[in-house]
Amino acid sequence: MTEVERPVVRPRRLRATPALRRLVAETSVEPRHLVLPMFVREGITEPVPIGSMPGVVQHTRDSARRAVAEAAQAGIGGVMLFGVPERKDPLGSGACDPNGILNLAIADAVAEIGDALPVMADLCLDEFTDHGHCGVLDARGRVDNDATLALYAEMARAQADAGVHVVGPSGMMDGQVAVVRAALDDASHEDVAILAYSAKYASAFYGPFREAVASSLEGDRRTYQQDPANALEGVREALLDVEQGADLVMVKPGLPYLDVLRAVREAVDVPVAAYNISGEYSMVEAAAERGWIDREAAILESLTAFRRAGADVILSYWAVEAARLLSSSWRR
Repeated sequence: MTEVERPVVRPRRLRATPALRRLVAETSVEPRHLVLPMFVREGITEPVPIGSMPGVVQHTRDSARRAVAEAAQAGIGGVMLFGVPERKDPLGSGACDPNGILNLAIADAVAEIGDALPVMADLCLDEFTDHGHCGVLDARGRVDNDATLALYAEMARAQADAGVHVVGPSGMMDGQVAVVRAALDDASHEDVAILAYSAKYASAFYGPFREAVASSLEGDRRTYQQDPANALEGVREALLDVEQGADLVMVKPGLPYLDVLRAVREAVDVPVAAYNISGEYSMVEAAAERGWIDREAAILESLTAFRRAGADVILSYWAVEAARLLSSSWRR
């Protein structure tokens, strides 16, 4: 039998035990890195399960308050609120109404936890328009960028008046961050931060989210959301948003765009967020339900991938559960 030459370098030494692996881990995920997206629906008396997102619900105002308190107790980094109104119109009027569901949900959340947890809110018209687009339409049925910006300014002021800590302009309108920043500052809301959805792609992975917000989208959003083929464009958009006053920038979706996330992280000098979106969530849940993958391991591996690629903040529907896993003795 031929004698095998013994290797001089043995990287496996540092993988031998869980304690050694923890000691030399290059990347960590902590509860503070995680933000929980939440849907608050008008006109319901009990939480409504979202069929394509097992474990996620459309909240009532009361159940949303309880969920926000639970999130604060779990020690996560924040919550991101989305509103689901009973009535929609071409201008998305409910988005700017102080008594609209999203603005009421913001006020509820802030009343519940104060400054213990950053309360963030989506700043976009798509949940509120009867055509489902992120802006108002012109006479030819196209999204009118500049007319939409005027409504974003009004929406930002309404959310700030409700007490929001961070607004998340997500409509991918040109110039949206500059307009939102000016509107907030002019209304003496200089302390409200902007988390800009900077590199937001026209993705096939948004499907379950459309159910979650009861989307009435007609057509698609490819004239304003980015082409999945383009990475440099995502970096350019992030740089423009920083120049216009964004305090944080985001890449969305997450897992299919880790290369863009890394490129944005290397290009900007503000915190970078990634959105672990509905389709990514639902694929893991569906595979785990069939016994094809280890669910908890897949959750933590996915979140670690975001951190490894450069995310400072991760929006994830697993945020509270993951915080508990990270805080327990659970180890793979």
